[in-house]
Amino acid sequence: MRRVRAEILSVRKHGAYHTLTLVAPEIAERARPGQFVGVAPPPGGAALLRRHFFIHAASRRGGWAGTLEFAFDVRGPGTAWLAGARAHGAVDVIGPLGTGFAYPRRLSNCLLVGEGHGVAPLHFLAQELRARGKRVDMLVGAEGIEGVFEPIEGKRLATNISIVTDDGSLGERGRVADLLPEAMERWGTEVVYAAAPAPTLRRVAQVCRERRVPAQVAVEGPMACGIGLCFGCAVPVLRRNGAGYDHLRACVEGPVFNAGRVSWDRWPWPGSAPGGG
Repeated sequence: MRRVRAEILSVRKHGAYHTLTLVAPEIAERARPGQFVGVAPPPGGAALLRRHFFIHAASRRGGWAGTLEFAFDVRGPGTAWLAGARAHGAVDVIGPLGTGFAYPRRLSNCLLVGEGHGVAPLHFLAQELRARGKRVDMLVGAEGIEGVFEPIEGKRLATNISIVTDDGSLGERGRVADLLPEAMERWGTEVVYAAAPAPTLRRVAQVCRERRVPAQVAVEGPMACGIGLCFGCAVPVLRRNGAGYDHLRACVEGPVFNAGRVSWDRWPWPGSAPGGG
C-alpha cells in the first residue's frame, strides 16, 4: 500500500457515472483487478472518511504509464466534490488496497458478470485476462441505458457480450442473473468473475455451484477505514473444512472472495457499493 498526492489528469462523465484519471505510478505499478483505492475528502468539508473505489484501469507502460483510473456515481458530498474536480488538481490517495481476482492457470473461457458500476473493475480484469491468452465474454446489466458502464469499451474487450437492462432501453430486457445460465451454456464458460450487488452475486454463486463452475465475486459493502482496522466491512465466509464460518474483512482478505464460500444467508448488509457518499 502506498499513500500519494496524485495529480488529476481528467474527470469525465459517462452516462450515470464519472471516471477520474490520476497520475499515481506508485499505485498503478502494483494494482491488480479487484483491488481498490481510498481517496481522502478535502479538508474542512462535510465528508470525513476516505471514499473507496474499485480500480477501473492501471497503465504500467506506454504513453499513459503510471496512470490510474476509477469510476463512481455521485451519492453525497464526497463524490460530488470528486465529480467537480478539475485537471491538474491533486487528491490524497492510498492503494492498492484489498485482495484482487486470481487468474486461472488452466481454464481459458472466462465469463465476466457485472451490474452498474460493478462493471468498472471487470474491464481491468478483461485486459489482464486477454494478456494471458484467455477468452473473455461479458454479461453486463443495469436499470437503464444511462446505467450501462462504457458499453462500447466492453464490446472491444469481449469476444462475446450480452447487455441487459431492467427497462429494455439497451440490449435485452431482464436481469443478468436470469440470463446467466443460458450465457454459460452458449459460451462454454469455464470460470466466472462477478462484481455486482449482493442479490446478483448470490444468484451467480448458486448457478455456478449447480454447474460446478468456479466463481469469484467482488463484494460491495460499507467501508470506513479501508485498511482492516475497524471490521465494519466484515463478510461471513465459510471455513474450508465446513465447520462454521469466519468474518473476513472485505478491505483486506477481500473484496474478492470465492463465491461458493461466502455465507449468503448471513449477509450483513443489503449492499452499498464502495465509494458511497
